[in-house]
Amino acid sequence: MAFAPQIKIPATYMRGGTSKGVFFRLEDLPEAARMPGSARDRLLMRVIGSPDPYGKQIDGMGGATSSTSKAVIVSRSTRADHDVDYLFGQVAIDQAFVDWSGNCGNLSAAVGPFAISNGLVDPARLPRDGVAVIRIWQANIGKTIVAHIPMTGGAVQETGDFELDGVTFPAAGIELEFLDPAEEGEGSALFTTGNLVDELEVPGVGSFQATLINAGIPTIFLNAEALGYSGTELQEDVNADVAALKKLETIRAYGALRMGLIKSLDEAATRQHTPKIAWVAPPKGYTASSGKRIGVGDIDVLVRAMSMGKLHHAMMGTASVAIATAAAVPGTLVNMAAGGGARESVRFGHPSGTLRVGAGATLVKQQWQVSKAMMSRSARVLMSGWVHVPPLG
Repeated sequence: MAFAPQIKIPATYMRGGTSKGVFFRLEDLPEAARMPGSARDRLLMRVIGSPDPYGKQIDGMGGATSSTSKAVIVSRSTRADHDVDYLFGQVAIDQAFVDWSGNCGNLSAAVGPFAISNGLVDPARLPRDGVAVIRIWQANIGKTIVAHIPMTGGAVQETGDFELDGVTFPAAGIELEFLDPAEEGEGSALFTTGNLVDELEVPGVGSFQATLINAGIPTIFLNAEALGYSGTELQEDVNADVAALKKLETIRAYGALRMGLIKSLDEAATRQHTPKIAWVAPPKGYTASSGKRIGVGDIDVLVRAMSMGKLHHAMMGTASVAIATAAAVPGTLVNMAAGGGARESVRFGHPSGTLRVGAGATLVKQQWQVSKAMMSRSARVLMSGWVHVPPLG
């Protein structure tokens, strides 16, 4: 029997922040995959190596974690005041779907460098040396990200001395501004219920105080103590506990329902990327996963967050936006765990170390608004060339 050869597609494998993903120019995709739909989803799943009942993604580019099972499509922007449009797909590992419901804040750091290096930005917009300011339209959530990309000799500077906990080696720092970070759409207020703290009833599990926020990515913040946690947990403390994972997923599903993101609990299973669930606690000393000691005075608050059903090894970029925003609003669980009061920045402790993020919040007509949230990340190309996949029919 004769079998058709593999097809090859130009692609770049990039690290952005504490994530990795396969990046494509929209124009390089097979024609059927240039539009949203099953052809695009099937292609990206095959590229990443999903669905994989073994949970390893051996036959693809994925790394079998939520941080490495990702795909990005970038194109010249259709908007006059933006440089590029950026679409993010979170590829499920052992199930056959791609979740398009939210952004990846970490990979946002790699979009500008990819766009510049792949000819998607007008060269007249780029300094030979200095900092290129790239305006990115985040198509998943309809928001603007402004990336400040260092340039040297007319090319993206990737090497540098910026260190990011959760990433082993230093690189050039990239500053990101997430403008008006509350997601658009129905229930698009910063606090979807209108409350800074809600009582979230979860049948069979319990009742929890929760801050339900819609900034960067919809996020459910709980107090660590209410879950039986200290806030200093590392991955092995949570991810091997099947009962705990089930409990957290149940809480997440009821939180999604309360936030109006789903209409029935059954929908939560196919919406794994959003909302996120996280827990917070006042500062305590702990040892990060790298062995680095984090002292009480090094941080303002402890935060741990789940991603695709597992405790994240560091912190998602979009969740960092949610943390920055919630910390800036007096009375949220994040703000109170950080000591309360007005603040424009917060340094939080996560499993891999610490991160400082910033946001400014104002109360306008009895509603909290945030004009932008800021953080620093880094990014670099790991491999460029072609990705090969069998014909999908």
